[in-house]
Amino acid sequence: MGFTRRTFLQAATAAGLTGVIAGGEAALAHASFAASGPGDVVGKVTVGYQGWFACKGDGAPIDGWWHWARNWGETPSASNHAIVAWPDVREYPATYRTAFGNLGNGQPASLFSSYDQSTVDTHFRWMKQYGIDAAALQRFNPTGGEGPTRDAMASKVRAAAEAEGVKFYIMYDVSDWTSMQTAIKADWTAKMRAHTASSAYARQNGKPVVCIWGFGFNDAQRPFTPEACLDVLNWFKAQGCYVIGGVPTWWRTGDRDSRPGFSGVYHAFDMLSPWLVGRIGNAGDADNFYNAATVPDLAECTAHGIDYQPCVLPGGVTERQRAHGDFMWRQFYNMGRAQVASVYISMFDEYNEGNQIAKTAESRDWVPAGSDFLALDEDGTACSSDYYLRLTGDGGRMLKGQLPLTATRPTPPLVGGNGNQPPTAPGNPRATTVTDTTVTLAWTASTDDSGVTGYRVRRITGDTVTPVGTAPGNTTTYTVSGLSPSTSYTFDVQALDSAGSVSAASARVTATTAAGGTPTGDLALRRPVSESSHTQTYGASNAVDGDPGTYWESANHDFPQWLQVDLGAATGVRRIVLALPPSTSWGARTQAVTVQGSTDGASFSMLRGSTDCSFDPLTGNTATLTLPASTTTRHLRLVFTANTGWPAGQLAQLRVYGT
Repeated sequence: MGFTRRTFLQAATAAGLTGVIAGGEAALAHASFAASGPGDVVGKVTVGYQGWFACKGDGAPIDGWWHWARNWGETPSASNHAIVAWPDVREYPATYRTAFGNLGNGQPASLFSSYDQSTVDTHFRWMKQYGIDAAALQRFNPTGGEGPTRDAMASKVRAAAEAEGVKFYIMYDVSDWTSMQTAIKADWTAKMRAHTASSAYARQNGKPVVCIWGFGFNDAQRPFTPEACLDVLNWFKAQGCYVIGGVPTWWRTGDRDSRPGFSGVYHAFDMLSPWLVGRIGNAGDADNFYNAATVPDLAECTAHGIDYQPCVLPGGVTERQRAHGDFMWRQFYNMGRAQVASVYISMFDEYNEGNQIAKTAESRDWVPAGSDFLALDEDGTACSSDYYLRLTGDGGRMLKGQLPLTATRPTPPLVGGNGNQPPTAPGNPRATTVTDTTVTLAWTASTDDSGVTGYRVRRITGDTVTPVGTAPGNTTTYTVSGLSPSTSYTFDVQALDSAGSVSAASARVTATTAAGGTPTGDLALRRPVSESSHTQTYGASNAVDGDPGTYWESANHDFPQWLQVDLGAATGVRRIVLALPPSTSWGARTQAVTVQGSTDGASFSMLRGSTDCSFDPLTGNTATLTLPASTTTRHLRLVFTANTGWPAGQLAQLRVYGT
């Protein structure tokens, strides 16, 4: 897929700015106000979120290196890549090895997959951390081969947004969508509208937000008539939506990148967000654009009761536009002096065009050696990988009146003059205990100026790195469970600190599990489960997936609750191990648990009466229940009647062992 929004806009840059007189302090705009009161998009900072990167082996239906490579079927390499900037992947729990040479620091050149929920969670955690209010999830034509993957991405974004308290909404891009007029309505009705039930779905003026990007552009990829566009726009309004228009730069004058005759379409939107990528490339251009477009656009919107959401760009890395943040800050300043209420950051994760604000390689040490990728220090000024996230946060605060309006960028490229220094890599990793289904790892503690808060343990399978769990920062051991007997496994460890930095990986350690006995290991691992209830996304399957970081949580304030596993056949059961996530954020608690058993799944008998099970993260957050040696059951049910830490039944791992 070779199309990007920048492709057709570059040629119009010069024409769009010809003859504009540079603005200064004397060109301050009159006070202007949004047509609507504050909501989830008015008065807020929104980022464009692509979510369109996939890797071979990540389980995505598209089954390829989606948007990382020109040929998605082949591994990204120096001769097969579709990106112009290299992401900083230190904080991603799961990564995938590429065919690039190692990074300048000798570490493997790996990339993230947007299809991994852990990646989307990381992105939305950054949004929350750096003061970004909402994400506009890009949705291109979903009726082709990309559709199933895009459908799944909408659900992953919803889960991450709900978990982090960040808003999101659907942004349809109508480029190359020949059946758009009918298909977009069908897609909203059958699929995307369901996400408006989410507590995280953005609403403005009480209405769910939807954006349509591409109406009125003067190019062959969006040949729609004004009548067709109005039909779609008014249909969404009839569905009760607040509709944003991603429109041409020169929508107001109806020329250059805008088709003539679209004024009625533009003025029918609730909010207008004119495109900017490819229009400006330095602070002088930004000042010219302030006079040529921002001020008169805002006045036009205000006069017609339309909200206004102009773009702010970090600048292209390849084009060396960023000027260590001065280019982006000048745009924020111009928005502030025009009294613009809302902005759209283009983009969050657009590594294809190089105008991403998500964490990016900060120096040559963090890009593949011998490649032509530029890092954030390309102009000689050292910048931390999160610099443009921090800059976005400060710009948003200035527009909201939380910082004074200033033309001088207040955000230092490096925090405290030294940047976010990651912890040292954990040392001397080793396997201390090996059973048929577990490997216990130990390592030497990392050091860090802001304090190590945890250790992430990862399993390496071929070129794929997958997280298996996190140990508290005050421990240097972790037991990986749910493994297969007589199998070789490879692991490494990363340190995490309170500033959000992640260390380089430790050396790798390989261990082979012991031969299995009878019965073999955890009888409940990945077996069918059922439950009395669950809340949000914390379903019963989380308790038997082998991942100590995921968990089941029942409905709150409604004891008793139960969790049940089908062992597949009547089996001798002697020992039950219950575990909560190992993170120290899970404070100590006691849950009252009764154990019941059944051979047919219908009639249950008592196997062990109510027992107070104590969980403490400092001692592994586990509790063990022992049953009589004669116990045989197929369906094992745990009944929860109390929890001193939270008003619900909670369980990250249900492990069952035989007699």
